[in-house]
Amino acid sequence: MAATTQERTEAHAHLKFARMGPRKLRRVADAVRGKSVKEALALLKFTPVYAAAVIEKLLRSAVANAENNHDMSTDDLYIKRIMVDGGPGGKFTKRLDPRAQGRAAFKRKRMSHVTITVANKSNKEIATRAISSSKELPTKKGTPRAQRREASGESKK
Repeated sequence: MAATTQERTEAHAHLKFARMGPRKLRRVADAVRGKSVKEALALLKFTPVYAAAVIEKLLRSAVANAENNHDMSTDDLYIKRIMVDGGPGGKFTKRLDPRAQGRAAFKRKRMSHVTITVANKSNKEIATRAISSSKELPTKKGTPRAQRREASGESKK
């Protein structure tokens, strides 16, 4: 049986147990999703949010993985997928918060797991070309009222 070598077109980087809530990280992740790596790094560098520094470091790791492990060119990489999932945020990292009349409440210190996938732009262009060449689907509501009138032969009163 001959071993075939398949060229990789994606590279991944994972960050687990980030000491930050998923909502804060998702806000930054949504800003860079689908952008080229150069554009995303420039955006993250000048974003004044702490979560941007965390995602920038992870993005640089994904680019290094692509270059060193998979022999991919870093010039034509884009962010194919970025996912932010919640980590263990309730059971392990609770802190007590003193309340009125001797009571106490828990502060939940949330954690996150972040995964970034980078891929070649050539794959992105192929995928967008396939989507744009497909036929447009009709809307759920159908045609506008004027076109329905024309089709049925009615005139506006």
